[in-house]
Amino acid sequence: MNTSSRRFFLKQAGIGTLGLAAIPLFTHCQNTPEEDIAFSFDTGSPESTGVSSQAVLDFVKAADASDLEWHSYAILRKGKLISDGYWSPFEKGLKHTLYSLSKSFTSSAIGFAVAEGLITVEDQLISIFPDDLPPEVSENLESMKIKHLLTMNTGHDTDTTGPMTSNQEQSWVKSFLAHPVIHEPGSHFLYNTGATYMLGAIIHQKTGQTLEEYLKPRLFDKLEIENYDWEKSPQGLNVAGWGLRVSTEDIAKFGQWYLQEGAWQNEQLLSKEWVNEATSKQTDSQDNNSDWGQGYGYQFWRCKPEPGFFRGDGAYGQYCIIIPDYEMVIAVNSESFDMGKSMQIIWDNLLPGIQNEALTEDQSKLEELRSFSAGLTLKSKTVSSSSELSNEINKRVYQLAENDFGVKTISFDIANDQGEVQITSDEGDNILRFGMGSWFVNDAYTTNNFPLANRIHVPSLIASSATWLNDNTLQISRKFIEAVHGDTLTCQFEGDAVNITFNNSVAANNGESEDSRGTIKGTA
Repeated sequence: MNTSSRRFFLKQAGIGTLGLAAIPLFTHCQNTPEEDIAFSFDTGSPESTGVSSQAVLDFVKAADASDLEWHSYAILRKGKLISDGYWSPFEKGLKHTLYSLSKSFTSSAIGFAVAEGLITVEDQLISIFPDDLPPEVSENLESMKIKHLLTMNTGHDTDTTGPMTSNQEQSWVKSFLAHPVIHEPGSHFLYNTGATYMLGAIIHQKTGQTLEEYLKPRLFDKLEIENYDWEKSPQGLNVAGWGLRVSTEDIAKFGQWYLQEGAWQNEQLLSKEWVNEATSKQTDSQDNNSDWGQGYGYQFWRCKPEPGFFRGDGAYGQYCIIIPDYEMVIAVNSESFDMGKSMQIIWDNLLPGIQNEALTEDQSKLEELRSFSAGLTLKSKTVSSSSELSNEINKRVYQLAENDFGVKTISFDIANDQGEVQITSDEGDNILRFGMGSWFVNDAYTTNNFPLANRIHVPSLIASSATWLNDNTLQISRKFIEAVHGDTLTCQFEGDAVNITFNNSVAANNGESEDSRGTIKGTA
């Protein structure tokens, strides 16, 4: 597997891993006249649907033993939820950042708009945005159509997202249209997140609604996707190509909906023709044999193992994998720095255990699978749970030097099994609690006083654990369990002084010892 190819995509996409500030099936459940019954998947053993519990267990164990960070998974077969798991502190029901898996939801909005006669995929872009065109419209820009946005064949030689988001003088739409179109549209594949933003802008131009508003009655309400949000551009439009947050189960619903060719609970929401067109290979993609080299549809990727596999995916391992021949959907959230390896773990362990007919129940393996999945947890760093300095530190309030975060003071209350940090800023007091060597999930009122743009900026529940690296150094790890990434605060004490440094998980993976937030100094 050529793992560098996906990393190249992330670098090439620029903002494929960037966001702006966030605003903040097959169950036979029928509505009765008295009340609406909330949807949930029917459940069953893997064997009841023709899947070996041993194969699912092999997958979960391989995922857990890998050097990759998995947050959750859900596996559907023949409309039944046959296994799911959440690595604590991640929990079932929490929304999770999707990154570019958001693109597949945006593609669905275009499908609805086509069905409603608002647009066709052959419509020219310049006809939709006549007031946002550059002074000179090139021949290639003139020939750019909606289908070129959908298939990442806009003709651009470089991704438009960086120039769009960095230019504060004009709208993202104007910046996209001003970007040079070097190649004839339809002739050159370039993964280009700005193209997806334009799809959302088209929905707004035609309806006056954001993607969120447009999809709510057509998709989110129909699939009972409720706990979601979607980041916005400075112009107030959803960013479309990233920034959507839904739960792992909601990803599975979305996949099941596509597996059913646009039908949901006896209602055809999108036509079969559109679903098949959107998920079929419309263009070549990368020139390699990786899972990014099997072709691209309308914001969906084709997959390597079988001709019929397709998926939506997002940076760091957000997957909605649909396998029509096996009547299977696999939903995954993670912070993987090797997405090719993540998928190979799925292919190598799960696929060999799939049969067409029901299998004999393997009760012992099923119980082992359920027990193992229920006990999944992310490892927390543990060096020492105590330091002789604790009692001395607990009596102090540290006045911090002026800093970019407006934090004035910080104080600690540390025991051997848990502790807390009280942070005072211009906005008031905030308390971050942590377990010593174990995760503690803070309540919804705990905020992130030290955000980092494009990494740990969206509001999220925070889980924290801490350890003493040595007698003078306390390191607090934070997981943003409604997002993707993590963060460490390293507090080094010397006399009556403290130095606080930061490192987000992406920087740490790149070998950096601290990130761009620098050092904050404090004195008791």
